[in-house]
Amino acid sequence: MSITVGLKGRAETVVSDSNTAQAACSGALPVFGTPFMCALMEEAAWKSIAPYLEPGQSTVGTRLNVSHDSATPVGMRVWAESEVAAVDGKRLSLTVAAFDERGPIGQGTHERFIVTDERFLSKTARKLEG
Repeated sequence: MSITVGLKGRAETVVSDSNTAQAACSGALPVFGTPFMCALMEEAAWKSIAPYLEPGQSTVGTRLNVSHDSATPVGMRVWAESEVAAVDGKRLSLTVAAFDERGPIGQGTHERFIVTDERFLSKTARKLEG
């Protein structure tokens, strides 16, 4: 299996007190927080790609450029959609968008890299040495 342009993903949740701007300390209002919208976009992306990876591989997000265009109140369902726009070796470029029950709430682009789990974690753990 391989990752191809056009591969799509989706993730959804319901806005609750735990994913508001207040909860993320990114704002004072009880509305869906931008950090949580970004996380939902990344979730849609990585989960859509994961089944196409070799055992022992994952993807890591390296870039996210999004706008949060409309507020969503507590209690409303939200979802994110992703689509692979380009594959350049281990670098994957995706378009991402988020919606609530009334329409679009955000959109942008996302970049992920395919990594070998063991090598990536080993390199990361070296930061704790010395």
